[in-house]
Amino acid sequence: MARWGASVLERLPLGGDETVLDAGCGSGRVTERLAERLPAGRVIALDGSPAMLAAARTRLTRFGSRVEFVEADLARPLPLGDRSVDAVLSTATFHWVEDHAALFRHLARVIRPGGRLVAQCGGRGNIAAVQRAIAAAGETWPGPWTMAGPEETRQRLEAAGFTDVETWLHDEPTPLEPGEPLREFLQTVVLGAHLERLPEARREGFVAAVAANLPDAVIDYVRLNIVATRAA
Repeated sequence: MARWGASVLERLPLGGDETVLDAGCGSGRVTERLAERLPAGRVIALDGSPAMLAAARTRLTRFGSRVEFVEADLARPLPLGDRSVDAVLSTATFHWVEDHAALFRHLARVIRPGGRLVAQCGGRGNIAAVQRAIAAAGETWPGPWTMAGPEETRQRLEAAGFTDVETWLHDEPTPLEPGEPLREFLQTVVLGAHLERLPEARREGFVAAVAANLPDAVIDYVRLNIVATRAA
């Protein structure tokens, strides 16, 4: 996922003195690369998880005051006051937000006219095989999720005030080593939100059942890519 984030960051043109919002910074791995590209700029590292923000603070200590940390929910208006940013970067986050129309409106309000939005998240068809494996294990896929397609995403972005919109899907099948490596990846990355809903005594068996229903040990990721400009 850090590799995917680095490739998304390469799509964002930067002079080095901008202010950029990392929308869903997580533990700060991609944020770190972003800050390195802004030696005279600033990063606003935003996430809804206090634990992730704490990890990001530790990782990004060397950047000092050039990185600001904000705990906020992307499903709500962003708490930046009257401030605007030159760009928004986001990786592996937007599919966690149920209402993409509202999400894009919130982002448009904080991006200056002419500023850029560059993002990637799970798109239509993302981890469909995993969802079938969950169903075969007797459970339903948790929500809210939005695995959107490129056309509906383009329409939502344009309605929110973006122009020069580019949206596309690409497959990222990710093979893992069968057995314990697959089970650990499912438990810590893919099924985390689902496991929180289950009694602790059921979790290990559920992960094993999902893994058994993925005999090829491949996570069938599909990524939705977004490049857009805030209209003047």
